[in-house]
Amino acid sequence: MNQLSLPLTLDSKMLLSNFVAGDNKLTVEFLLRLFQQKHSSIVYIYGPRSSGKTHLLQGCAFKALDSEKDVVYIDLSQEIPEGFLDGLESNDWVCIDNIEHLTKSQQHSLFSLYNLAINTGLKLIISGSVLPNELILIKDLKTRLSLATIFTLQYPNDDIKRTIIMRQVEERNLRIDTNIYDYLFKYYSRDLEGLLSLIDRLDKASLQKKNNITIPLVKQVLKA
Repeated sequence: MNQLSLPLTLDSKMLLSNFVAGDNKLTVEFLLRLFQQKHSSIVYIYGPRSSGKTHLLQGCAFKALDSEKDVVYIDLSQEIPEGFLDGLESNDWVCIDNIEHLTKSQQHSLFSLYNLAINTGLKLIISGSVLPNELILIKDLKTRLSLATIFTLQYPNDDIKRTIIMRQVEERNLRIDTNIYDYLFKYYSRDLEGLLSLIDRLDKASLQKKNNITIPLVKQVLKA
């Protein structure tokens, strides 16, 4: 996988198979169908923070690896070596996350990659926070991205958030009181990213204390 020279790691929990789709079911189904197609496809996915963009792009990268495809995952919110976007058209899949962080030179490289991808079997999956025409990019690149297959991700409602958190808990084999979820939503936060970060902290605290995750433990962790 060509990402190994980058200071990036994929999160093994971000798979297409465990993405809680909710209202985003059509997006997931479309991405899965791409693995059966030989022609190129360029997909632009946008949505607010914690809507699942990174999960989907990393999920595509993992599935491509499982399918023995050449794949690159790039998170542009992290520092990327100059020129790294050049020559990526030789891969089967390229997943570029957080496009709003593109530098000027990277914008030109992505424009070239887009044009080259059309004549290959490359699957180019790009994520951003807003529609292409709302991005601060060079005009030619904005025009190209507007021609991609575009999906918007809906921010998960409380039921979907609860399901996502419960799956995280199950995958970690944690023991947790069921009333914890209501407590977190009421007294801590409804922000999914914050909730998942708290689950990490609770996981570590429960291991250290060798206890189940209870409301008293939650209160201790939140005060720490």
